[in-house]
Amino acid sequence: MPTRVPGGAGGARLYLPPFRFDVVLRPRVPRVVPLHGLAEVARRALLAAGAPAPATVGLILSDDAELTRLNRQAMGVEGPTDVLSFPLLPAAAFPPHEGQAAAQLAGTAGGAVAAGPAEGFVLPPGTRPHLGEIVVSVERAITQAEAGRGGQTGDVRWSPADELRLLVAHGALHLCGWDHAAPAEQAAMRSLEQRILEGAPA
Repeated sequence: MPTRVPGGAGGARLYLPPFRFDVVLRPRVPRVVPLHGLAEVARRALLAAGAPAPATVGLILSDDAELTRLNRQAMGVEGPTDVLSFPLLPAAAFPPHEGQAAAQLAGTAGGAVAAGPAEGFVLPPGTRPHLGEIVVSVERAITQAEAGRGGQTGDVRWSPADELRLLVAHGALHLCGWDHAAPAEQAAMRSLEQRILEGAPA
């Protein structure tokens, strides 16, 4: 049963075993896809990537202004982007996957990957580890989809809902140590995203 996210924020706390999703909908951001549907896409991605479970994940549905600020602060890149992930575990905490570089497994890959032991912090008994945050610009998802700049290749015209589901799946895989800097890993990541979206709720 969904519960309201504390602190007066729009969104919900959703339990989709074995994960809990704290979904935040920023003010004036439209609900393009039901929150439960987005959490289900993230759940499928986490399971496919072998994420530790049970665990929690934050999903923030925002706009270009926030993603522009985060892109500058976290990545040193000017301008908006569609999705950013902030993992709390290193890539070594997840099963290795096709195309993954040895440096990434050792925790030296670029990006906003937290350093630390593969097993994460020691938590009190019964506490779910937090895997990190996914922040998506719903505004950018709508713009890209309607302008024919969506999809994995950046040249697909489809619904904003489809674009948003792809961005959530993409962000969840980034939480689990996936990257797309190397061609082999990019191809494997795209293939996995397609499989995740094939069974995602409409």
